[in-house]
Amino acid sequence: MGMLSAEVDRLWTAAEAARFLGVPVATLYQWRTRKVGPRAYRVGKWLRYDPTDVRAWLAERAA
Repeated sequence: MGMLSAEVDRLWTAAEAARFLGVPVATLYQWRTRKVGPRAYRVGKWLRYDPTDVRAWLAERAA
């Protein structure tokens, strides 16, 4: 499992979440300010996104 497990459990950077959603990183930051985007976590001075949260947020919008 090793590397695959670590990759699955890894949090996404804002750039990775934005790439997955097909939006600019600036849009993610605007959504966070307006409290309308996927949940983000502050890790030190960086924002990180749980891929599960991002996918759930997207699925909510599609429904």
